[in-house]
Amino acid sequence: MNIAFVLLTRGCDESGGVERAIAALADSLREIGHRAVLIAGGPPGVEEERDLVLLTSLRFDGLPRLFEDPEPVCREVREILTVHDIDVVCWADAVAGLGFLSPAAPGVRTALMVRNLRMDDHMRHSLAQRPDAVLAVSPFLIDEAAQAGMDTTGWHALPDALPRAGRAPGREERERLRRTGAVRIVTRADPAKGIMELLDALPESFGRPVQLVLAETGLEPPPEVQADVVKAVRSRAAVFPNVEVLPGLPWLEAQPFLAEAAVTLVPSTRPETFNDGVVASLSVGTPVVGYDFGHLPLLVGGAGRLVPLDALSPMRRQPLLTGRTLEAVDFTSSGTRLWRTAAELLDNAVAYHAAAAQALHQAADHSSTAVAERFLRITNGSVTTDGW
Repeated sequence: MNIAFVLLTRGCDESGGVERAIAALADSLREIGHRAVLIAGGPPGVEEERDLVLLTSLRFDGLPRLFEDPEPVCREVREILTVHDIDVVCWADAVAGLGFLSPAAPGVRTALMVRNLRMDDHMRHSLAQRPDAVLAVSPFLIDEAAQAGMDTTGWHALPDALPRAGRAPGREERERLRRTGAVRIVTRADPAKGIMELLDALPESFGRPVQLVLAETGLEPPPEVQADVVKAVRSRAAVFPNVEVLPGLPWLEAQPFLAEAAVTLVPSTRPETFNDGVVASLSVGTPVVGYDFGHLPLLVGGAGRLVPLDALSPMRRQPLLTGRTLEAVDFTSSGTRLWRTAAELLDNAVAYHAAAAQALHQAADHSSTAVAERFLRITNGSVTTDGW
């Protein structure tokens, strides 16, 4: 089968999840005998990438022109799909993936990727194009869309694939890490990732080394916001002798880095629709500690610990879901519980090794082959109900 992925901002080692997802899925499809073509507008420097077709009618930084006059890029995409005899085209985003235009050639099946809940006109236009399948990154996202009143008929969960199999430390090495290893965090320079709240909550008595990889991305949030986050985090971390802030890693180095962690922390203060860092950690047997909301409960399962959150109301306490109730949460206070929970897990050898063993099982469904095969089943119409 010939498959095309459209993402104007294509860059395989970007810190944005969609970039990694497309790279891993395309490679996985090739490994099991299919052809995967990437249609992009850049950025510069990726021209030599395998099966990459760069648009001539629109560059990655030319989105305003796309809205002013979409016909040239629509025409070019249709021509590319025809020339490469594409069977399935996947719009990797409502805007940057051209989902709102859906310029498919006749007879080509279409799929729309959705990674975050959005209710704007571009999303509505994308769905109005009636793609043959909508590929949401998690069941949590599908549930959120349904609760928001969207028609999720034809939506299926397709998680991100691991770029490669991880190598987990043996039992003896894992025990050494439990006793003396560093707590590690791999995240983007985004205020919603909760790094400042986590550092504000770090107890003086926490004796472990803490290593934080803070990556800047070419996508959202705006560069100036990311720069402010990096500056603030480095300033706050300098107060603690045991905290080290590291620059972003090439994505293929994330698994080895997390394999050498005692535990991985996920302090996001907004519900995660997915989290590639969590899957990378699980794939190398490193337990995860995070907040009990979003997709994390299903993703982590028994492979770590999840800290429950409560939203405060004048009359009573109620379970925290999403939306405006998040504003009522003191994440500095919750961050204290996150550190305490991590310490408790590390102090309990039996619970820790059980979580490490479960981590490998949790990651199994995210292998590159499993995700590629599910993509094919969904896009050829053989998956009618979602049982992921």
